[in-house]
Amino acid sequence: MLKTELLEIIANGENSGVEFKRDDIRPEQLAKEVVAMANFQGGKVLLGVEDDGVISGIQRGDLEEWVMNVFQNKVHPMILPFYEEVKLDDDKTVAVVSFPIGISKPYVVRHSGKEEIYIRVGTTSRLATREQQMRLFELGGMLHTEVMPVPRTDISCLDDARLMNYIRDILRDPDVPESPEEWQARLLGLGFLTEAAGNICCTIAGLVLFGKSPRRYLKQAGLRVMVFTGDDKEYQAELDDIIDGPMVGRWDLDGGDKRLVDGGVIERFMEAMTPFISQESGEVDAGLRRETTWFYPLEAVREALINALAHRDWTRFVEIEVSGYSNRLEVISPGALPNSMTVEKMKAGQRSPRNTIVMEVLRDYGYVDYRGMGVRTKIVPLTKALTGKEPEFELTEDHLKTVLYR
Repeated sequence: MLKTELLEIIANGENSGVEFKRDDIRPEQLAKEVVAMANFQGGKVLLGVEDDGVISGIQRGDLEEWVMNVFQNKVHPMILPFYEEVKLDDDKTVAVVSFPIGISKPYVVRHSGKEEIYIRVGTTSRLATREQQMRLFELGGMLHTEVMPVPRTDISCLDDARLMNYIRDILRDPDVPESPEEWQARLLGLGFLTEAAGNICCTIAGLVLFGKSPRRYLKQAGLRVMVFTGDDKEYQAELDDIIDGPMVGRWDLDGGDKRLVDGGVIERFMEAMTPFISQESGEVDAGLRRETTWFYPLEAVREALINALAHRDWTRFVEIEVSGYSNRLEVISPGALPNSMTVEKMKAGQRSPRNTIVMEVLRDYGYVDYRGMGVRTKIVPLTKALTGKEPEFELTEDHLKTVLYR
């Protein structure tokens, strides 16, 4: 790092990714700052700088070895930092300890026989709450929320007809369950049911895929759909509705044709949004039909919705939100991208499913293809071809927003 770069960082002060410390800091205190930032977006600890930005310089002669020992003994799982020392004109030296965003979250501080999880909030490092710990475990792939039990549910909360349609017609399973006991055993094996405290409950995956009324038991299930006439949210919306129900449709596959018998959330959404994302011609053609003009590629809209349904974070207690405006369509999926996934990796076609059961069932029905690269093969090229504008992807700690321009 150049001196000018270091001085600029110090001049900008501490933030969520930069921490100033003296080099006489206790080992567990350094580990706390490292863990908090690794559980966020990574960062830098500058040793030899006071909290107010005054450069005091490092005093330890064995500082690099000491830092590496802290990382080895106090931080778990292992993080490999980059250590460098920058000498300034006044003969003072600052040590810069850099490390990337962690890919094995949650990281913990091991000290006095305990393990503690910290997160970064602004310029401070705080103990993570229970909910924040759940998100970190989920982001690190150590907690699969889709198989968690949903309280107050049982097998009667699932749609029998859809389950039969899935096992018999979609999977073409020759061994269709017959008795209630056989059905319970099969659904436990598929991950749609689970045992909790001696009771058999629906999992989140089972309820949202096949539940009769998922929102009755899981308030963040379903979709909120809104349409506004202008470019921003207004007091009066043309459409403001909650779509509840099983995610998948019920299909008739007799004779080799696939005919929708009863739509799920995906079909109900497309039906509700069609009047607002298309325009029918005022004249009829030679075949006595009216031509429909689409403002967005239908496959891109559908893919954006399915991505939100398949990859949302169930630790977030808000529903997926789809909003139509005069110039764009926004699909907001709760939660950040899982693990080390980024928008750039997603656009390049890299795959990292958060909810594998939901994803596999949607793939069984043909809602998603087996490549799982809908962003790269559908959303981006189809939107650009029709509208001339690339879609935008806005990622925060709380959500992924996909924006399709009209």
